[in-house]
Amino acid sequence: MILVDTHCHLNHPPLSLDTDGVLARASSAGVTRIVAPAYDAASWNDLAALAARPGVDAAYGLHPWLAHDLPAQAAVLEGAPPAARAAALDRVLAHLAARIAARRPVAIGEIGLDTKISASGLALQLPLLERQLALAVDLDLPVILHCRGAFEELLAAVGRHGGRLRGVLHAFSRGPDLAARFTNAGLYVALGGAVTRASARQVRQAARTVSLDRLVLETDAPAIGLQDVPPERTEPCHVREVAAALAALRGEPVATVAVATTAAADRLFGA
Repeated sequence: MILVDTHCHLNHPPLSLDTDGVLARASSAGVTRIVAPAYDAASWNDLAALAARPGVDAAYGLHPWLAHDLPAQAAVLEGAPPAARAAALDRVLAHLAARIAARRPVAIGEIGLDTKISASGLALQLPLLERQLALAVDLDLPVILHCRGAFEELLAAVGRHGGRLRGVLHAFSRGPDLAARFTNAGLYVALGGAVTRASARQVRQAARTVSLDRLVLETDAPAIGLQDVPPERTEPCHVREVAAALAALRGEPVATVAVATTAAADRLFGA
């Protein structure tokens, strides 16, 4: 059985403290590919190094939690003091484009919108998101999307690209109606540890109803746990448990889920 973890923060501890072990345990579980998305500018070099390992793919981008902090992100990249925010957005995006040109990733991410934090409101997050979406379209790269509490705004931003944008909504935890709106917009939906929990009724119903060819699997390790597995112990090997839970919910063989979700990941990120 071949599986893909489409979202794992391999550069974060505790995973980063035992990279060889993490990758070995993933391989033993049938997880042959891991997509590791960036969070901030400082992580781009770490992810480039990880992507040199067999079975690891990098994605580069800036998380919405950093939208208020663009001058500091530019300073990280340039080794210079923070400058004005307006100029910093242009500078950071220029660095992102240069990074992609130097070593093409499989996606731009992790990017998106999040209303659950206080530092970076949507007024700051939307310009950063829009510029990264436009870059993805220009470079024909998919996007890895994070969203909390701003689904209407995210759907509107995706819709402004008129069907030219490819990507995945990661860590989906809502119901079938919202899932259908994102798949109808041409996106994939990533399911993770939530589908292993009996209490997660909405996402488990979505898991039963979304077309299997629009679903991919992930762990979001070490940020999200599974039933009986806390976040800090989650690893890419646990994708196997996500696949088993999804198969049980759909009443299908786990091998069918593995083949379909791996094929979907390959379509999205390239084989």
